[in-house]
Amino acid sequence: MNIKLLVVTLFAILTLFACNQGVDSPQGFSLPKGNIVKGEAAFMKYQCLACHSLENYSVNRDDYELITKEFKQPIPLGGTSAVVTTYAQLVTSIINPSHKIAKKANLSEEVTNEDGSSKMRIYNDVMTVSELIDLVAFLQPKYKIKPPTYTQYNRY
Repeated sequence: MNIKLLVVTLFAILTLFACNQGVDSPQGFSLPKGNIVKGEAAFMKYQCLACHSLENYSVNRDDYELITKEFKQPIPLGGTSAVVTTYAQLVTSIINPSHKIAKKANLSEEVTNEDGSSKMRIYNDVMTVSELIDLVAFLQPKYKIKPPTYTQYNRY
């Protein structure tokens, strides 16, 4: 009986290990460090503010007037959350915006197509890899972590 349990456990471990080592595994993928100043330039070049707002970010009036707003309520970027927004999530959100769409009831219909895909333009054939790296370097520090607060109960 112990041999069967050992074989099943070993098989399960090998299966789980193999899943992370497949050809689609992100292991070993790394991008160079981006330039925040160039990232801000890319943010403005691609008019990200047409669809997004960025917490604690202001643009001079002339630049702001050149941007045509696409949504009544812009999709917020940055800010404070109890969930970590990783570098990989930001890269994925830009190159594959339909991968994970934020579940926000007041935004979801406006930002998605009928099939549930994102209305965000695909920049893969327009934006260079360097611009992508710089844009993510600019956006990443805009996300802050706030641990959830728990209610303290008295001991009985």
